[in-house]
Amino acid sequence: MSALAQMKLLISLAQIDGTVADRERNYIINIGRANNVYPDEVKPLFDKRHDLIVPEDLSDDRKFDYLFSLVQLMKIDERMYKEEIMFCSKIASNLGYDQQVMFELLLHVKAGAMGTDEMSGLKSLVQKYLHH
Repeated sequence: MSALAQMKLLISLAQIDGTVADRERNYIINIGRANNVYPDEVKPLFDKRHDLIVPEDLSDDRKFDYLFSLVQLMKIDERMYKEEIMFCSKIASNLGYDQQVMFELLLHVKAGAMGTDEMSGLKSLVQKYLHH
């Protein structure tokens, strides 16, 4: 999936509660930066609504990274809305996960940085919810 498509989905999630908080905006811009998408390319996307397009050719690692970043973004403003959880569940389902995966993610994903061991443990845990 293109990094720009991922930015659009993250922005769609951030827009659900009506406002995009600074922390959400910075998180999305930093994910863009990590994927070689410059802030100048990301900032105009905040002013638009985006279609939910989830590509079908993602590797298991990319699916995990994608879902993880959505859940982390949802947790970053320290308020979770039912609509955000429903949105993430829908994306999880589109990625090929059983929707029960959301319980594991909501329990284990932290809003801040997570260590390598934590991440690989979570990835293993989440893997069992992925249909092949």
